Amino acid sequence: MAPQLHIEKNFHNGLEDVLRDIIETGFWPSTYVSNPTPPPGYHWHQMEAHGYCMSGNTWIGCGETGEKYSIEQGDKLILPPGALHIEGESDGPVTYVIALPDTRHHAEAFQLMPPDHPDRPVD
Repeated sequence: MAPQLHIEKNFHNGLEDVLRDIIETGFWPSTYVSNPTPPPGYHWHQMEAHGYCMSGNTWIGCGETGEKYSIEQGDKLILPPGALHIEGESDGPVTYVIALPDTRHHAEAFQLMPPDHPDRPVD
């Protein structure tokens, strides 16, 4: 089975909770502000990413099930490598603390890989 995104609703109550979780995972934190833009189409990323919604709200669609999930302040989004998804358009900026397993530039970590790319992990 292909990897799927996971959302933990009401996971945190602020930055202190987020940083505690990041320390437990051993990941590296940074921030990302997602401005309203049209959805980029279904895609996946080559590395795992955890996103902690700090403000704003949006939705994310699962490419395996076709379901849409809301993301709002306090939620944690887990994207395993290869999880096919689409980010929805929001009404305003959405601020995330992003955690990655190593240090790298966002453009590399979040390169949009097409659904049919042969390197996509499916097991």
